[in-house]
Amino acid sequence: MKRLVAAAVGGAVAVGAVPVVLCSLGFTGAGIAASSIAAKMMSAAAIANGGGVSAGGLVATLQSVGAAGLSTSSNVLLGTIGSAFGAWLAGSPSSPPPAGPEAEEDQPEENVPEVEPPKAPLKSDEHDK
Repeated sequence: MKRLVAAAVGGAVAVGAVPVVLCSLGFTGAGIAASSIAAKMMSAAAIANGGGVSAGGLVATLQSVGAAGLSTSSNVLLGTIGSAFGAWLAGSPSSPPPAGPEAEEDQPEENVPEVEPPKAPLKSDEHDK
């Protein structure tokens, strides 16, 4: 059930975020907003193309989507990808499952040094003479 809800939310967010993001960048229904990122992109594209923005380029496509929205097929594709991503996020474990009490007994404790028994001093031949 958790994955189903996450998939629905992921799809809705993906489809709903596109117009919001494009408008915040300056690609509005009334045209490119002055002093926006879109205006800077359009200026750079115009300089690169010798004074005009090429049809079918990135700036023209984003402006078209900002003004008219995405097509139905694009919304379906975007919603599908958002749903898959949401379901994937819901299915990924955020933390490992807790170990049971019997598993704790089998594991050595952390930060406990292993102590070796003391060794007997070595005898030297010089002291025996």
